[in-house]
Amino acid sequence: MILNSIRLITDDVARLTDFYELVTGHTAIRHAPYFAELVLPGAKLAIGGVATVPGDGEAVPAANRTAIVEFRVDDVDAEYARLRDGIGAPVQEPTTMPWGNRSLLFRDPDGTLINIFTPVTAEAVARQRP
Repeated sequence: MILNSIRLITDDVARLTDFYELVTGHTAIRHAPYFAELVLPGAKLAIGGVATVPGDGEAVPAANRTAIVEFRVDDVDAEYARLRDGIGAPVQEPTTMPWGNRSLLFRDPDGTLINIFTPVTAEAVARQRP
């Protein structure tokens, strides 16, 4: 089994897609007004409107309080400097965590937590896949 993508459901696909384009530095493929994908090394980040999920209330935009979208980068401090004006107040400025990652934590416009991190200890680097 291969993790292909994570899909975030939103009421404003264009706004959320624009935000993730800023964060990742990648241009999304906007398949329809209600569906876009950012193709990144390792997996895709899909952004869909509520119309992409059948049923009534099966997926509720801006209601996530458990998942964290994580991106590994070469230099989290440089990314923070690049993103500082576009992400609002961070939940946590770059901090070296006890497990060896230097981590920046902030929220997307719908409130989903985003962690941008750099492994900084030998153990943390060894845990990463290419």
